[in-house]
Amino acid sequence: MTDPKREDLRVQQSKAILVGVLDPAQKANREHALDELAGLVKTAGVKVVGRMTQVRGRMIPATCLGKGKLDELKQMVDVCGADLVVFDNDLTPSQERNLEKETGRIIVDRSEVILDIFASRARTYESRLQVELAQLQYFRNRLRKRWSHLERIEGGVGTGRGPGEKQIETDRRLIDKRIAELKKRLAEVEKRRERTVSARREQLTVSIVGYTNAGKSTLMNALTGSEVYVADKLFATLDTRTRRWHIPHWGEVLLSDTVGFVRNLPHHLVASFRSTLEEARHADLLIHVVDAADSEAEAQIDTVNRVLEEIGVNSANSLIVLNKMDCVRDRGIVDVLRRRFEDSVSISAATGQGLDRLAEAVAARLANGYADVEIETGAGNGKLFAFLAERAEIKSREYIDSRVKLVCRMPRAIVERLNEEGTVVTLQNGSATHPGDALQHNGHTPAHLTGWQPPH
Repeated sequence: MTDPKREDLRVQQSKAILVGVLDPAQKANREHALDELAGLVKTAGVKVVGRMTQVRGRMIPATCLGKGKLDELKQMVDVCGADLVVFDNDLTPSQERNLEKETGRIIVDRSEVILDIFASRARTYESRLQVELAQLQYFRNRLRKRWSHLERIEGGVGTGRGPGEKQIETDRRLIDKRIAELKKRLAEVEKRRERTVSARREQLTVSIVGYTNAGKSTLMNALTGSEVYVADKLFATLDTRTRRWHIPHWGEVLLSDTVGFVRNLPHHLVASFRSTLEEARHADLLIHVVDAADSEAEAQIDTVNRVLEEIGVNSANSLIVLNKMDCVRDRGIVDVLRRRFEDSVSISAATGQGLDRLAEAVAARLANGYADVEIETGAGNGKLFAFLAERAEIKSREYIDSRVKLVCRMPRAIVERLNEEGTVVTLQNGSATHPGDALQHNGHTPAHLTGWQPPH
């Protein structure tokens, strides 16, 4: 149930006070501690009219803030005319209720802001299902807050439940039913996506990952010539898009753009978007885009790596790309990043600076996934020729009577598939691959290759 007050706030731009309870370790960065939250709130269409931070070893269980800071907050919302208070921390339902009672304003935590942004950005069927599931899981335990206008009614004898509490139970049952339905639909979507990703396993795939607003979609457009949506906003991209990228002097790969990450992403949201990130989980290489002009770049890299590991992606299989070099003002930040990530590539997706070096670096990293092989077959084996033309780079052909000897460069995954079908391919160094015996010498190609059928 949506709070009527919340609906009223959507009619005109709301004003918010930002609040953060910081760990003592964050004290040095206190001045900029709420900058990211301000960006999130702005993206959600809310105007920031004030900020407040408090450094504490632990939050107060009832109200998160200490009494003195709470009194200061109550004065600030009145002076600034704020409609709501947004906390950079995740709050419990009871903390939200207590704070709303104390301040007389709507209290929103970081997770709710992120969920609201995702809801406004969702465009595809899959992303809408994912966002709705995450929202329902988040709000399920906060229904009492939504029904605060229907207080519990005490009965004449003993206690009885009032209309609000009965409605909460009804809503909770409806939510549980809807959650089960959404999970079922998403499971079907995930199976389809897995089949799609599996069908591409014979072609090398590269996924672009990174912190939100790091320039991933701009890079996607620059490399592929596509026109995916780009905006200077957080979470401008929620859906994975895949395009073909031709790497000069190398060949074609599939390049995917993925949803951006951010610090303290709601757990339910990460779980819901697991299927969307399927491309990254199966990619041969990750291009980890970093906003080199951001003073928090190192922390953002660590955040992305943690989220990747949470969804089962090996973050070690990534190439760090320092983007927005045209916007860098503090060269010291870039120097630190380059020392930490010696193989990183510096670029500007907006101006095209360094894109040639990026292509070379990606080709070098992908080279480990390719093999040069020699295949001999009958000149009339059209099925094999068609298969190789689509999935391999044919470097040379030599015709000997009714036979053809091909030298190809192809993904090792295809070599493995050929082996599974009983085909023997001879490596250029004289070795050969056999089913169950990858590098055993063999000086000829067996006759059964003439009747070869493409792997299914």
